[in-house]
Amino acid sequence: MTQPTIALKVDVDTYVGTRDGVPHLLDTLERAGIKATFYFSMGPDNSGKAIRRIFTRKGFLRKMLRTKAPSMYGIRTLLYGTLLPPPMIAESFPGVLRKTEEMGHEVGIHCWDHVKWHDYLPWMPKPVTLMELGRASALFEEIFGRRTRTTAAPGWTVSADSLEIQDAMGLSYCSDSRGSAPFFPVFDGRAFRTLQVPTTLPTMDELLGENGITADTINDHYLSLIRPGLNVHTIHAELEGMALAPQFADLLERLRARSARFVTLAQAAEEFGRHAPDAPLAMGEIPGRAGRVATQG
Repeated sequence: MTQPTIALKVDVDTYVGTRDGVPHLLDTLERAGIKATFYFSMGPDNSGKAIRRIFTRKGFLRKMLRTKAPSMYGIRTLLYGTLLPPPMIAESFPGVLRKTEEMGHEVGIHCWDHVKWHDYLPWMPKPVTLMELGRASALFEEIFGRRTRTTAAPGWTVSADSLEIQDAMGLSYCSDSRGSAPFFPVFDGRAFRTLQVPTTLPTMDELLGENGITADTINDHYLSLIRPGLNVHTIHAELEGMALAPQFADLLERLRARSARFVTLAQAAEEFGRHAPDAPLAMGEIPGRAGRVATQG
C-alpha cells in the first residue's frame, strides 16, 4: 500500500490562539519532529461579531453548542468586537510569528479580519477585498521582511475577486478550498492560475458531537479516513493547540506508528501539484459546518 502523506495546515484565527495555542502547537510538533504550515490572522480579533451567524446561518447555534465553543475559545474571545474592543493579533505577537518560521515551519496569511472576510466576502466590493489582503500582506512583510508565498481564506470562503487578487500577488499556491487533490480553480466560469491545495479531511469541530463522535473516539474516526497519497488536515490553534491538545498529540503519535509521512503544504504543492488539472470550484455546503465553503468539483 502507498504510504499516506499528511500535510498539516494550521489556521490561527484569534488573539488567544496566537498567544497560547501556537506556542503549544510548536512544542507538540517539535517533540514529534513534524513541520507544518501556519496561516496567521494578521489584524483585529472580532470573534464576538460572529454571534450574528445565529440569525443568518442555519446550524450555527447547534454547532456552537455541539462543540462547546464558549469553553473551547474562552468568554473573552467571544466578546471581542462587541462588549470588548478587538485586540490586534499579529502586531501584538510578532515574536510568535517569527519563532514559528525560525523553528522550520512554513508561514502564510490567513486574513486581516477573519470574521469580516468569512461573513461578508461575497458582498465586498473588489477594492475592499484588495484592502483586506493588502493590509495583511503589508504587516506580514513588515514582520518577516519578505512577501508571503501563500494564503488560506477564512472559512474556506472565496470569490472571483479574491482569486483574481491572489493571482496578481504571484503566490506559489493557496489553500482556500475543500476537495480531494491539488487543482487549478475554475470559479464562476473563470479560470485562475494559482494552484489550490485543498483540505481533504473534516476538521475536529465538524466531527465532534456528530454521529456519536466524542473527544475520546475522534482519532479512531480520523485513522479510518486516512488514505494512501496526500491527506491535508486543517487544525486550529484554538482547538488542537488548546482544549483538544491531548487528542491532537495522540493523533500524531498514532499516525507516526502507521509510518505516515508528514510534509508542509509547500512540499505537497511541489510533489502533488506538478500535473494538477483545472477543476470547478464552487461555494457549497458540507456536513458539520454552518454556511457554505469553497468546494472542488
